[in-house]
Amino acid sequence: MAQSLDVCKRESGKIWHRKPAPSSDDGLVVSIKHTLGTAVSPHVRTVRFLHVAFDSTGNSFIAGDHQGNIYLFDVAKNRFSLAHRIGQACTALAFGLRRKTEFLAALVDYTLRCYDTDSRELIAQMKGHDASVHTISLHASGRYAISSSCDTAQLWDLDTFQRRRKLNIKQSVGIVKVFFVPLSNTILTCFKDDSIFGWESDTLQCRFQLPVPEGKSPQYKAFACPRDGRLLVAGGKSNFLHLWALDSRRLLRIVQMPPKVRVVRQLEFLPDNFDGGSSQTLGVLSQDGIMRFINIHSCKLLFDIGSHDNRITHALIGADGRHVVCTMEDGSVNVYSVPALTSELNKPPPPLLKVVSSDKDREKSLVSRVNDVPSIMRPRSAAGGKGVRPYSRAATRVPRKVRGRQPPDRTDTTDPGVETDLSDGLHRGRLLSILKGFGEYPAKYRMFIWRSLLKLPENHAAYSALLDKGVHSSYVRLHEHYPIKSQKLLRVLQRTLSALAHWSPIFGETDYLALLAFPFVKLFQNNQMVCFEAIATILVNWCQQWFEYFPNPPINVLNMVENLLAYHDKHLLQHLITYNITAQTYAWPLLETLFSEVLTKEEWLKLFDNVFSNHPSFLLLCVAAYAISARGPLTKCTDVGDFEYFFHHRNAIDIGAVIREAYRLQDTTPEDIHPRRVMEKFNPLTRGQYPIFNKYPTFIVDYQVKERERIREEELQYLQERQVTEELKRETERKRHQEEAWYRQQELLEEAEETRRRVIADEEQKLTDQRVRLAAMRRELRVKELQLLDAARRRFMEHQHRQKETELKRMDDEIERKVRLREQETHAAIDDVEVKNMELHAQRGLFEQELAREEVAASFLRRADVDAHKRQQDLEERIQQRIGVLEREREQIIRREVERGLARAEQQNVDTQMDLRVEQRQRLDDLDREIRMLQLAKMNAANRHVEEEVHQLMKELENKQLQEEVAGRSSLQHQRKIALESEQRRMDLLRGEQGEEQQLTEQFRQDESFERLRDLRKKRGPDGGQAEGNTTENKCLNNSGSGSEVSSQFSLDRGRQTFERREQELMKEVRDMRKKLAEKTRQTQPPPSFDVDDDDHLSGGSL
Repeated sequence: MAQSLDVCKRESGKIWHRKPAPSSDDGLVVSIKHTLGTAVSPHVRTVRFLHVAFDSTGNSFIAGDHQGNIYLFDVAKNRFSLAHRIGQACTALAFGLRRKTEFLAALVDYTLRCYDTDSRELIAQMKGHDASVHTISLHASGRYAISSSCDTAQLWDLDTFQRRRKLNIKQSVGIVKVFFVPLSNTILTCFKDDSIFGWESDTLQCRFQLPVPEGKSPQYKAFACPRDGRLLVAGGKSNFLHLWALDSRRLLRIVQMPPKVRVVRQLEFLPDNFDGGSSQTLGVLSQDGIMRFINIHSCKLLFDIGSHDNRITHALIGADGRHVVCTMEDGSVNVYSVPALTSELNKPPPPLLKVVSSDKDREKSLVSRVNDVPSIMRPRSAAGGKGVRPYSRAATRVPRKVRGRQPPDRTDTTDPGVETDLSDGLHRGRLLSILKGFGEYPAKYRMFIWRSLLKLPENHAAYSALLDKGVHSSYVRLHEHYPIKSQKLLRVLQRTLSALAHWSPIFGETDYLALLAFPFVKLFQNNQMVCFEAIATILVNWCQQWFEYFPNPPINVLNMVENLLAYHDKHLLQHLITYNITAQTYAWPLLETLFSEVLTKEEWLKLFDNVFSNHPSFLLLCVAAYAISARGPLTKCTDVGDFEYFFHHRNAIDIGAVIREAYRLQDTTPEDIHPRRVMEKFNPLTRGQYPIFNKYPTFIVDYQVKERERIREEELQYLQERQVTEELKRETERKRHQEEAWYRQQELLEEAEETRRRVIADEEQKLTDQRVRLAAMRRELRVKELQLLDAARRRFMEHQHRQKETELKRMDDEIERKVRLREQETHAAIDDVEVKNMELHAQRGLFEQELAREEVAASFLRRADVDAHKRQQDLEERIQQRIGVLEREREQIIRREVERGLARAEQQNVDTQMDLRVEQRQRLDDLDREIRMLQLAKMNAANRHVEEEVHQLMKELENKQLQEEVAGRSSLQHQRKIALESEQRRMDLLRGEQGEEQQLTEQFRQDESFERLRDLRKKRGPDGGQAEGNTTENKCLNNSGSGSEVSSQFSLDRGRQTFERREQELMKEVRDMRKKLAEKTRQTQPPPSFDVDDDDHLSGGSL
């Protein structure tokens, strides 16, 4: 059994922990892989091995993965170790230098490095390649190495690690491989154009070029030489191998591989210790990942390694020829044992004598082997041995205890003459006790127990002799009838059936043999000899009397099953007979497939644990038990198709119940109808040679074999005759085609000659016609030339005429333009005179209007000054009122804050603070009333004083307006002086306000209307500049005749309108602000003692 090794997180250890015992089927010794995983993360990642290289002895090899880890595996010492961690993947390896512990590694950075496996140090680094190195070839002495890439090959001296020579080629050609020929000084270079050259390694001179077969390009990809260096084998994108002799430099032979091989990827010779270096076994790795080993002289396929499930990507054979190391498709490295693979080939040929035993010896053997089972397992007659029990319904009933009990213990009471000890140290009684207790054998040891129960002889030589006969003609097209997905399983099935057919001719004619053998082939696919002997044992013992009515089904065996069914379940049999269902429908499908169609794998294994542990007749009892256990669904079926479907597909039937029913039938069936009476006891296969199997109608089988052979010979003869006929037909067709081609060629020549004559005549006629046309063209050219000259003269005259007409027209247009211009000038002069007259009238009207406007403007200006002064006074009063309102609101806000503080204090001491707050509110009310009274008194006094001054000024103005202009000016100056004094007093009152009143005043001063008011106050200062300006302005209005004064009057009027509008907006904003404050105050806490009306606020604004 093959072992496995995981080098995960280990730098050294053992390759295998028990002595390897490779099988001769696959020869696998150990499978090496490198995985990465942690205890925390269950995900395991595989690190792929890319390349391997053997040393010069073949006992150890190195392997590199794609992470740059190089491991050394010593197969002889059963040890492995980490040679070096390079850190990058390698593209090629070489391990066989003169210093045994050194190896070469080509890396992905195009460098070639040398490392030491013992010290794990870098020895040297060689650069020079511009592409990745794909091969490294070592000289037999280990002093030189050739590294080759797709465009360059370089020769290195491994003593100095210097480059000696470099081979450069054209990029279009490309290098396939450059390598040393063993035991010689020849270097072979193989290029992509399939040219192969030989060079002298010392002088690097070209010695020879090997001939390449003509025809389709082979496109060589793989090359190999044996150890003596006398041969060269090449393969490429075809299934042909070309073999050259390097000493004579000629092509020896062309070997054709099987059709499955389409591309040859690698070639390796298998060395032998006794062949002197001239190896005859060649390993061919093809595109399907299987490496086939053939003999290059006999062209015989010896053995193969690999499978389609896990293909081989690269293979290498050790120098001693004992091991084959392969890198697999899944990233692992498999080590195969060549002696295990060639063990069957190295066996001596089987003897030609047959072992024939006499009748006496056979009787003695039968006497000595009384029975293979204990005495309690022998059949007991249900009727006490007195006859056959009649068919009755009461007789077919089984007592309740018998139906429900387990199979009886067949190990307690044994006859002294019964053989209980089996091969391999097993005891039959103990096995039966295990089977009784668990119902089946342990899955781990089932195959071993089966081999012991069946007593397989393991006749290696006899089985090899059967295999050497090749594939039987009856099973050449097995894949067409049984398309199995696994090619390995198909090959094993084909070999097993062919061996059975070669053992006995009847098995080459049996159609159902593949169905019968397939379950055992699937179980024993890794041990084909055991599979063959197990099937042969079953055919000899459990298939007794199956072939007496060949090629018909075994009627006698089916009658036994029908008798069992008739005795134990008569009604079921009657139901089957009613619908014409015979034993060939319900029994034969189970027998010819050995229940493999109706049972799962576990059920089938459990069933045959019991079948192999009992008498061969137990299989027929199981068939009857299966039908009886399925009595319910079978009695419901009425169609033949339903019955056939039931016995060809899996059903919901408990296999344990079937086995118990079979044991019941075995114990309760009368001896006269018991199958054990007719069938012989278990008889194992003989050792050394397999027994003769001729229990079948030989004349029928021989006749069929002869007929098949005759048909085959006739078919071969027919094919040969057909081939000869085809060749004659092809030859006749070829000759006919040649004759037709010759006649066709003659006809073509004659046609060509006639065509050339016609062409010459046509050319002469064309030449004559061309000359005539040339003369006609010359005449036409002369006529056209004259016509062109005449046309040019006429065009020139017409041009002159058009120029004169254009000049006359231009002169007429100029005269008309000048006439129009004179008329326009005359009309324009008349219009100018009229416009000047209108302008004179308009100026006179304007002068009159200006005089009237000046008079109206003077009076309007005086009234405007008076109105402006009044509005100024009203505005000042409103501002004072607003200031008072804001002050009261501020006081109310402060009072509310105090009240909130009092309320909070009141919660701490309600009784005491309540009296204090009432007294404080009364005091505040008195103070507020006194303040309002003082404010109202002062405001009323100021208003009366202002009103008296206004009335006095108005009276003075009325008197002064009647006086002369000088008296009016002086009175106006005195009035404004008095107004300024009153304004100064008011300003003094305003300056006395504190804190927030100044801030409110500054905010109002920032307003546009308040600024205009301040500007007016500045203009009307005490220096009398404004009065003088007004005087000058009035003088200008009275004396000036321009419209600038009128425009200034209009701008002043617009300024007053703007002032009034701003005043209204300010009043509205003040009202809105006061309403918002009052609303907020009422929402938070209403005033405790009194409410302030809007009139009171306005009246107290002058304080």
